[in-house]
Amino acid sequence: MLKRCILLAVTGMFLASNALAGATDDVKKTVDEVVRIVSDKELKRSDTKRRQALKKTISSVFDYSEMAKRSLGKHWNHRSVAEKKQFADLFASLLENSYTSKIESYNNEKIVYMRELIDGDHAEVKSKVITAKRDEFALDYRLLKVNGKWMVYDVVIEGVSLVSNYRSQFNKIILASGYPDLVKKLQSKTNDLKAL
Repeated sequence: MLKRCILLAVTGMFLASNALAGATDDVKKTVDEVVRIVSDKELKRSDTKRRQALKKTISSVFDYSEMAKRSLGKHWNHRSVAEKKQFADLFASLLENSYTSKIESYNNEKIVYMRELIDGDHAEVKSKVITAKRDEFALDYRLLKVNGKWMVYDVVIEGVSLVSNYRSQFNKIILASGYPDLVKKLQSKTNDLKAL
C-alpha cells in the first residue's frame, strides 16, 4: 500500500492537471517537461535516454541534499564533508532510480490541489490523488525556497512523511550495525535498481 502511495505521490508531483500559484509555480515547469518526456515517441524507443531525461527533470524540483540531510537526521552532523556528499549522492541515486520507473507507469491518476500554505521560506502544498478506480489519497508536498526557487524536500502520503520513514529506517541500521553498513546497503540497493 505504501509503495502504491509513493508511486502516486511521485506521479502526482509531475503529472498534475491544475496547479496553484506560489510554490507550485516552480513545479509546473517540471510537470510540463515530464509530460513531454513520457509522451515523446522518440524517447519511448530508448529506455536509457528517457530515464536520463526524467532524472534530469526530476532533480530540477527535488532538493536531494536537503532530503538526504533530513533523512539521516541526527547522524548527519557526525559525518565528514566527504561522507555527507557521498550520502547525498547515494540518496539521490536511490530516489531517482526508484521513482523514475514508477513515473513511467503513470496510469491517468488525477491530482486535485486543495490549498497552499506559505510560511517564509517554507511551503506546503496540500492535494489529493484520485486513481482511475476513484480511490483517493491525501498527498502533501513540503518545499523550501532555495535561491528564489521552491524545491521539494519531503512528500507526505496519507499523513506519512517520506523523509521521516527513511530517517526511521536509516537510524535503525546505524544503531544496529553502524553508518558504514548503511552506506553499503544504499550502494547495493542503488546497484540493484540500476540493473532493472
